[in-house]
Amino acid sequence: MTLLDKIKSIPMPFSVSMGVTFVEAEPERVVATMLVREDLCTTRHTIHGGAVMALADAVGAAATVINLPDDANGTTTIESKTNFVGGAAAGITVRATATPIHRGRRTQVWQTRIETEEGKLVGVVTQTQLVL
Repeated sequence: MTLLDKIKSIPMPFSVSMGVTFVEAEPERVVATMLVREDLCTTRHTIHGGAVMALADAVGAAATVINLPDDANGTTTIESKTNFVGGAAAGITVRATATPIHRGRRTQVWQTRIETEEGKLVGVVTQTQLVL
């Protein structure tokens, strides 16, 4: 089973409902895409900050899962910080790319960049995952 298959075999219901699709998975990088739907937007038809954060949280959590030590029982987010840089309009697909800052036995820290199809930066999220 590939690492991408592993992520896909453990779907996160909230991420599924948002339309998150995992497209790449390696120990040093996990990538997912998501169509910016109207129900994920503000009143100005721009992606809601909560959708940005939830997308990044899902990708960082999935990245942690494929990097867990053999004796771990899972992971949970214990901290998350988001820098909102730009918007993404409804109808655009955004791409979230998580890369590790730290991968330890007790915690992992991931940085996720969310960009539009054209490469415009929407946000940067840094999150800490507790290894259970």
